[in-house]
Amino acid sequence: MTFPCIAAARHFEYSAHVPLVIGAQRFGWIRRRDVEHLRRWPDVFEISSLAVRIHPRHDSCEARTAALEPVIAALHAEGVIVGWRNERYAIRQRLYDAPLAWIERAAARFFGTRTFAVHVNGFVPARVTGEAPQLWIARRSVLKSTDPGCLDNAVGGGIGDGYGVGDTLVKECWEEAGIPAPLAREATPGRTLHVLAEIPEGVQAEQIFVYDLALPASFVPANQDGEASAHWLCSAGNVRDVIARGAMTVDASLVSLDFLMREGVVREHECAGMAALFHPPEE
Repeated sequence: MTFPCIAAARHFEYSAHVPLVIGAQRFGWIRRRDVEHLRRWPDVFEISSLAVRIHPRHDSCEARTAALEPVIAALHAEGVIVGWRNERYAIRQRLYDAPLAWIERAAARFFGTRTFAVHVNGFVPARVTGEAPQLWIARRSVLKSTDPGCLDNAVGGGIGDGYGVGDTLVKECWEEAGIPAPLAREATPGRTLHVLAEIPEGVQAEQIFVYDLALPASFVPANQDGEASAHWLCSAGNVRDVIARGAMTVDASLVSLDFLMREGVVREHECAGMAALFHPPEE
């Protein structure tokens, strides 16, 4: 059995992209064909065949944010940046670094900046089922801007402005599955995944914090924010088959595989390449 999500998570051709540079450090990846969209703003970007550099005259977070805002608005109006969220994401390398700039969430994929997310494997433990654990999976709303209608984890969401890992976990557990905060806080960490992949919107460079949450057998997820249209409780074997068919989003497939590997449902030799995703890509 093969799992296409593993290859998809590192489907990235370096030669087809140029780094987005601030100061002397890379903070993103831009597709070469998208660089042409940026040439009309020479006061914002210094562009060469090797890199797109935010002009050094913008030498603070506030200045970079102000310089990028009209660029992002114009590209959105032209349909180059899609899926507007009215949510700010920081440009930074690590989650708790000081931001170099703030940008609209939808623009993070265009610029290939690092994003951060929390996903939760909601499961009924083997001690309750009497056999292998069962996993709750969700179907994304057909109105979602990314992966509409695809299968997903019980809970998953990006870490936005003003939130940390724990805050996001509690918030998303309630919004996506109706899991109350005291129960959500019982989630335990799995492993951390690192995705670097070209996607239709640009580049996904994302660090995913995986959590497991044992749920009572009587609990049924109830979406609160309209982002999921249904939930199902599935056997571990069924979830493995769904992942193999590619019916689940890449992110959710990887998160579920991490759980299934740790539970012994999927063996490591079946997941060639998965181990590399637990480490940042070599760049």
